[in-house]
Amino acid sequence: MPLTDAELSEIFRRARTIAIVGLSEKPERDSNEAGRYFRAQGYRVIPVNPTVPEVFGERSYPSVAAIPADVRVDIVDIYRHGEQVPPIADDAVRRGVPVVWMQLGIENAEAAARVRAAGATAVEDLCLMSQHRRLGIPAVGPGR
Repeated sequence: MPLTDAELSEIFRRARTIAIVGLSEKPERDSNEAGRYFRAQGYRVIPVNPTVPEVFGERSYPSVAAIPADVRVDIVDIYRHGEQVPPIADDAVRRGVPVVWMQLGIENAEAAARVRAAGATAVEDLCLMSQHRRLGIPAVGPGR
């Protein structure tokens, strides 16, 4: 079920930290562009990629579960194939992450259903950065 613009806007207003699963260190990759964009908007971006030690000077974690428990994560943004989504979504649910977002072209109905059953929001097949831009969400600013 698609979210309304008001619901999408509320996700962005509440968020301060975005864990990007599949964040690449390569500037030409969509995940890197999104990470740069959200950092410029004042969000903290946590890389989740077992193949790189860091991105943007931020330590990269091999999984959502490996992010330290004291680090707040508001959105898990997934740049992985649909069949790879369930364990990522399950890690996010166990952490209590309020939003699991599957990028444009990524869907997994089973994982989305589990996220929703846990009381969190699941978004499928939608670009996080494009929605943020489309809605005209203001930057969160430093320290927020």
